[in-house]
This record gives sequence, C-alpha cells and structure tokens, in this order.
Amino acid sequence: MKIGVPKEIKNNENRVGVTPAGVKELIRHGHTMFVQHTAGEGSGFTDDDYIRAGASILPTIEETYAAAEMIIKVKEPIEPEYNLIRADQVVFTYFHFACDRPLTDAMMANRAVCIAYETVRDRQGTLPLLTPMSEVAGRMSVQEGARFLEKPQGGRGVLLGGVPGVKPAKVLILGGGVVGRNAALMAAGLGADVTITDISLPTLRHLSETMPANVKTLFSSSHNIELELPSADLVIGSVLIPGAKAPKLITRDMLGLMRQGTVIVDVAIDQGGCFETSHPTTHSNPIYEVDGIVHYAVANIPGAVPYTSTLALTNATLPYALRIADLGWREACRADAGLADGVNMVDGKITCRGVAEAFGLEYTPLAL
Repeated sequence: MKIGVPKEIKNNENRVGVTPAGVKELIRHGHTMFVQHTAGEGSGFTDDDYIRAGASILPTIEETYAAAEMIIKVKEPIEPEYNLIRADQVVFTYFHFACDRPLTDAMMANRAVCIAYETVRDRQGTLPLLTPMSEVAGRMSVQEGARFLEKPQGGRGVLLGGVPGVKPAKVLILGGGVVGRNAALMAAGLGADVTITDISLPTLRHLSETMPANVKTLFSSSHNIELELPSADLVIGSVLIPGAKAPKLITRDMLGLMRQGTVIVDVAIDQGGCFETSHPTTHSNPIYEVDGIVHYAVANIPGAVPYTSTLALTNATLPYALRIADLGWREACRADAGLADGVNMVDGKITCRGVAEAFGLEYTPLAL
C-alpha cells in the first residue's frame, strides 16, 4: 500500500503521524511511504531520519495526499485539506466528528474511508488509541492549570501544593477515566487537595483503593458539583462519551458559584466541551475569561509536547496501521471488530451512531 504522512497544519500542532521507526516497520512489511517535507521537524525528526528509514520525501501537502492510498495523521483534516482527500482514500487519524459539522459534511462529500483513532476499541472494550494522548492531556491539564492559577496569568495567585502553614489548592476533577486518573495523580503529586468525581461506583471504588491519600472520590451529580465549586481553585473537565458530544456538566450560571480567578480546564473540548461556556482555544492564545473565571480549552493539548506525544501515539497506532495496510481496511475490520468500531464514515455514509445522532443524520451500520 502507498501511505502518506502529511505535515500537520492545525495551529501549533507539532506532532507527526508516524515516527521514522514506524516508517521503517511499514516499509519492512512491503509498503511504500511518502512523508511530506519537514513533517516530523516539530517532533524532533528530520527529513534525513525518514530517508534513512526508507521513505520518499515529497515537497508539498498536495503531493503527499495525491500519492497515497492511505493517509496517517494526528489531528482531523482542516479546511485547506478537505479537497485533497478523495473517494475511497483511507484517512487514519483523530476526527472527533461529533463536534464539527463542517468536517462531517466535507468527509461525507469526498466519500473517504474515515477511521477515527478515538473510537477504535480493544478486546477489553477500552480505547487504546485515545489512551496515550489522554494520559498526556490529563497530566498537562494540571501543569497548565497550575500555570494559569498564577496571578500574572490571570488566576487567583494560588500555589497548587501550598507551603507549610498554608493550605494547598483544591482541585476538582470531573470524570474518572484515563484523563481524570492522570490529572489526579499529577495534582496529588504536587500536593494539592484533590477530589475526583464519576457516575460509576466501580470506578470510584477502584480510584479510592489506588489513589494517594490526598485524593478523595465523590459521586458525580449536579448537586455535588455545585457544593464543590465554591472552594475549588482548579476544575478539570475530563468526561468522555466515545464518538459523541461531551455532556455539559458546568453551566454558565454555575460560574457564579466560583471565586474570581478560578481556573477551569476543559480537556473534553475536542468533543464539544463539558462546560457550557467553553469554546476551543489554541496554544498561541490558550485562555479567555467568562464572569471572572479563567477558561483553558486548547483542543490539542498534547501538541505542546510533540516529542513525547508522537512516540506515545505511534506506539499505539502502528499495529493498527500495519493491519490496515497489510490486509486492506475491509479485511482488517472483518478480522477485528474493535478496529471496525473506528470506521466512522465510508462512501459518504456515517457508520458511527454517535456522530449520526449528534447531527440528526442517517446512521448506516458498517456491515451494510
């Protein structure tokens, strides 16, 4: 198979879809690799690294898309890329369709095969291609939250871990999944007073048994969240419904319960966000204020640490990329029902129920 790795053009996105080591492995399996000039530069990989791995370097994004039967990316295509994608071309990347109607319409119109990292499942029912970036985003949510709690950054001027004689900051984490667990570990490690919420009692039991002593668990309800907000210094939203829009757990009215300069970090923003007042931001302009509350809603948080993120992502995606390339996407999906769950769109038809329901569009089971 001919596989293309274009350079990411989303704002401040420095990750790359495949490392040189991944390119070498795909070539070892008999596939032809095309990598756009400087595609890996932001992650610390040069064109020479890819050439030594056996790839051909193409000068433009247009040539990279045109040469490939399958495109491997990191982030969803943005508008300049829409017309570069053609019918039956496989695009393997994060899509997050449910919060992006223009992207959904564009991919339906060009009739590509869209396989979304975020809905691929493994035999345990978990999301193996979302997990590594969720781990990075969860840890960075605390790192960024601590930064923007500083007074010069617009925050309350609170040190997350406190000092002897001064209480640590209170961190409220909404959602006990991969993002929430990693955020809780980071915040606890810095000495914060952490509360993590979830609606799953088995999840809460597991967290209670495995988290450090300064992490408390709380059943997630509007009432309980409202009780926690007045004393919270940092709130991290990390709720995920695979393939669908995130639920709104904090409304505009609830901002009035918080103290001025409180920071909220919406890690779910690429699925529409779990705060009513969230809208996507970028690493170049990461925050804004609503009613005195600092909002951080960067849609590609792991893009700030591209070397770590690219290695972690390729570790997870490469086995699936090899399977698709070796067998073709149809046979690969017949052999692996979890990979089939990743197919969100084929020939202009939506094959992911959550995406169809988000926009009231027709859902077509992949088997059809």
